[in-house]
Amino acid sequence: MINLSLNKKVIIFGFIFTFFSSFGQSFFLGLFNAPIRNELGITHGQFGNIYAIATIFSSVLLIWVGKKIDEYQIIYYSIFVIILLFLSSLFFSILKSVYFLAAGVFLMRFSGQGLMSHTATTTISRFFEKSRGKALSSIWFGLSSAEFILPVLVTYLLAMYSWRTVWQGIALLIILFLPFIVLNTIRNIKLDSREKDENSSKSFKIKSWNRGEVIKDYRFYIVSLNMLAMPWIATGVFVYQSFISDSKMWTVYTIPKAFMVYSIASIITLLFSGFLVDKFTSRKLIPLMNIPLLLAMFVLFYYQQEISAFVFLGLIGISNGFANVLGSSTWAEIYGVKFIGSIKALTTAFMVFSTAFGTAVFGLLIDQGFSIENIATISGIYVVISLTLLIIIRKTLEPIRLKK
Repeated sequence: MINLSLNKKVIIFGFIFTFFSSFGQSFFLGLFNAPIRNELGITHGQFGNIYAIATIFSSVLLIWVGKKIDEYQIIYYSIFVIILLFLSSLFFSILKSVYFLAAGVFLMRFSGQGLMSHTATTTISRFFEKSRGKALSSIWFGLSSAEFILPVLVTYLLAMYSWRTVWQGIALLIILFLPFIVLNTIRNIKLDSREKDENSSKSFKIKSWNRGEVIKDYRFYIVSLNMLAMPWIATGVFVYQSFISDSKMWTVYTIPKAFMVYSIASIITLLFSGFLVDKFTSRKLIPLMNIPLLLAMFVLFYYQQEISAFVFLGLIGISNGFANVLGSSTWAEIYGVKFIGSIKALTTAFMVFSTAFGTAVFGLLIDQGFSIENIATISGIYVVISLTLLIIIRKTLEPIRLKK
């Protein structure tokens, strides 16, 4: 890595961190749903409530801890996150009661889904400007790669080893590999480091909003409603994949295999979404983001055949590819980058909270006897309402430009 340019090193850092954020993502934790429930003797709804409550607490803490990325050099912040992820994974391997489960989920959601992805996307959003879209799409290949590889890999590992052994292996991988990556990529990155762009001819700069100003802006909440659709709906699908398979009478391997289509669709979308963002801006693209998600809910509602699993997860993958890039670049475009860490700490906390919401809602509806078709309908209605509000205000999504 020594001979690589600084821009490429930062992207490698972001790629690796988004890959390792998968250990706290719902698609990954959902793979351990059945063995944990069976060992602890809890229902879908009980697991969902524990998962949701732990996730809510992690989102609240993330608002404060995530803000600190604006105050400390990224190498120190990254090492802190790595140590926390290692300890969290180790703790997850020794769960022996519902109380340990709650603590374990809290730690994995906070360190993995929360801080790992927050560290990666904030670093990229701040460092890159002209090529921000392409840089963000590049690093999100990390998570897409994990979504492609890990579901099938873990399914087979669980057939050979206990779920506790798998988590011990994860902890060992984290502590041996990630410090090496950090020391060889972002060691020299400072808070004011930016990508080199000798061709820039801008005569203006964008006003940087602080978090207090952002939370008073009505546009922030309407955009957030759309940004949060993917996390809460996809989380429900991922965590309760066994319920969906049982409802549709699919085999235990159907959804893990369909995750490959989901990952491929995410990757294909990432390939061109970054270029589209740099050319047209995120502000003009966000109305398109959740349309594939809406179509996915229709497929989940209407079709029963096993092949439909691949179609509906593929459609979710398309929305996911757009959401990963737009979810970071939009805020930087509208609100600037000086306080992007504290702003993204808030939006990441919202995202984590929404996954708790999705888990709780899906679990409650399942325990109340709702079919997966009913749940798909409710999810689709949310997408339609949030998209309608966004279309109404789309022309107001412009940054405040200041003269240099």
